[in-house]
Amino acid sequence: MAEQAETLRRTPLSRDRVLRAAVALADEAGIESVSMRNLAQDLGVVPMALYKHVANKDELLDGMIDVVVGEIGAPEVGADWKPAVRQRILSAREVLQRHPWAPLAIESRNMATPAVLAYLDAVIGTLRAGGFSVDLAHHVMHAMGSRVLGFSQELFDADRRAGRSGRTEPAPPAALPPEVAAMFPHVAEIAMAASHDDASVLGQGCDDQFEFEFALDLLLDGIERLHERGWASPRRPH
Repeated sequence: MAEQAETLRRTPLSRDRVLRAAVALADEAGIESVSMRNLAQDLGVVPMALYKHVANKDELLDGMIDVVVGEIGAPEVGADWKPAVRQRILSAREVLQRHPWAPLAIESRNMATPAVLAYLDAVIGTLRAGGFSVDLAHHVMHAMGSRVLGFSQELFDADRRAGRSGRTEPAPPAALPPEVAAMFPHVAEIAMAASHDDASVLGQGCDDQFEFEFALDLLLDGIERLHERGWASPRRPH
C-alpha cells in the first residue's frame, strides 16, 4: 500500500487526477473536509499547484459533481422510454449512494454543471423520443424533481436541518446562456425559472430503497397514463 501511495504521489498532476482525489476525499471524510490544503496534502503537492487545474473552490466542486454524474450508466440502446428512464434513474441512485455528499453539492449550485445538464438533456430527450410533448415533458421533470438525479429531499434529515452539510442557500436559478442552450436543446426547450419545496414525506424507519422505487414507479405509471390520454395542462384565462 505504501508503494502504491508513493506511485500515486509521483503521477503527474492533472485536472482529472485533482478532481478524482477530491471525490475520494469527500467520500472518505465528507464534503466539509475538501479544501485546497487537505487536497494538496493528499496529492503530495503544494496548494498553489492545484490552481493550475482548478481556478477556485467553486470550480473544484463543479468538477467533482461532473465526475460523479459521469459514473451514471446509460440505458440499453433501443429501450422504450419508461424502462430507459427507470434504468437511468436507478443507476443515478446507485452512484449517489456511493457518494453521499453529492446530493447536497448538486443542490448548492446556482447553475447546473455541464455533466448535469447533459444528463438532464438525455432524460428529456428520451421522453421526447417517446412521443412526449414539450408541455408534458416539462411537467414530468417538475414532478420528478431531484428524483431524476437519483435522490429526494428528506424531511427528517438532521444533518440538513442542523446545517452540518456545509450547504448554503442557493441563489435563484440563472437563465441558460445561449451557447449552453445550444449544447443542451432538450433542457433549453422546457427550461423555466421555478422554485421547489424541499419537503419530503419520507420518514425514519422506512425501507429507503423500497420507498424510492415505489414513488418512482408510481410517478412513471401515472405519467404513462397521462401520455396515453394525450394529456395537456389546463390553460388559464389571461
